[in-house]
Amino acid sequence: MGFPESVLTKDEQVVLHLHPHWKALFLPVVWAVLAVVAIAAAAIFTDWHGIVLLILAGVALAVLLVVTMWPWIKWRTTHYVFTNERVIMRSGVFSRTGRDIPLGRINDVSFSHSLFERMLGCGTLTIESAGERGQVQLIDLPHVEKTQSTLYELVDEDRQKHTFGDDDREALVREIKTD
Repeated sequence: MGFPESVLTKDEQVVLHLHPHWKALFLPVVWAVLAVVAIAAAAIFTDWHGIVLLILAGVALAVLLVVTMWPWIKWRTTHYVFTNERVIMRSGVFSRTGRDIPLGRINDVSFSHSLFERMLGCGTLTIESAGERGQVQLIDLPHVEKTQSTLYELVDEDRQKHTFGDDDREALVREIKTD
């Protein structure tokens, strides 16, 4: 399921669109491989006959689908979108949750990652914003250092866009006085 472009404003452009790191899918795949090996071993080393093996294989296949497909669906429906106006977070399969943080409200952007996460190329991005909810952590974010730099640049561009220079202030004061 792709990110719905309909949630963007008219002039808003997507800069980065990320999902959590693929390591979220690693453990389910390991469990799937172990299940296949166990079923194969049961078929080879036991004297169970046709119907018992078919029932075992059917149950194993159902468990395998749940164990591998559900994490993949959750991974696929989790979106971290960075635009030129805001940070958009959406997640959920049946029920959805989301949070948007306008770039102008972001006070601080930091990241952290362990040695293992550095080797995998992921980490945790912490975004502190002005408002009631304070900070949000994006855990297992791929390319966390690059993402932090990109977000910092977006926030800086947004601030420059909304910062008044002396000439802008004088023009605004004149406009207000004439109204």
